[in-house]
Amino acid sequence: MKIILLSITLLLTNFSFSQTSFDYLNNGIAKGELNDYRGAIREFDKAIALDPNYVLAYFNRGLSRQLLGNYVGSIKDFNKAIALDPDYSHGYSGRGLSKAYLQDYRGSIQDFTKAIALDPNDSDSYSNRGNAKNHLKDFSSAIQDFTKAIEINPSHSGAYLNRGNAKTQLGDKNGGCLDYSKAGELGNYDAYDMIKSRCN
Repeated sequence: MKIILLSITLLLTNFSFSQTSFDYLNNGIAKGELNDYRGAIREFDKAIALDPNYVLAYFNRGLSRQLLGNYVGSIKDFNKAIALDPDYSHGYSGRGLSKAYLQDYRGSIQDFTKAIALDPNDSDSYSNRGNAKNHLKDFSSAIQDFTKAIEINPSHSGAYLNRGNAKTQLGDKNGGCLDYSKAGELGNYDAYDMIKSRCN
């Protein structure tokens, strides 16, 4: 009995558990959820080293870089994810957001439009495209996007807030202020600052 136990112990100590690219991806996601984006990037790097065609690793590394303000680096990762899977809608939406942060609003709109074509139920892409249109002062078209985002997700507080901005820019103070109020109800408390400055 002792000899068998000793053999099992020796086998366990000599056996090394190697991590897969999937393990590194999950480690990176866990670090990202703790706001450790640099640590997350290191894990995604390891996943990509094991599997250079891992779309999710490129996408999540792009998101982490975006959250660190490295928008050019994030675009490179989203480009790679899109090159590996041209039908991956999140790659376009991620790249569109980075372009918006870089004030490339026309390029951003183009990416969100592609994301929406691939996933017509993506309320965030509609809302983000509306934000880009707001920056270009295309308020009527922006309102259409925010309205679509709200149809898909009636709890999208950001879409209400930004639709309120577009409406007030077009002179619809009452409609804009009602949207601010709804955004506040849904937990977007920045809306109350807008109500104080634009609705009273």
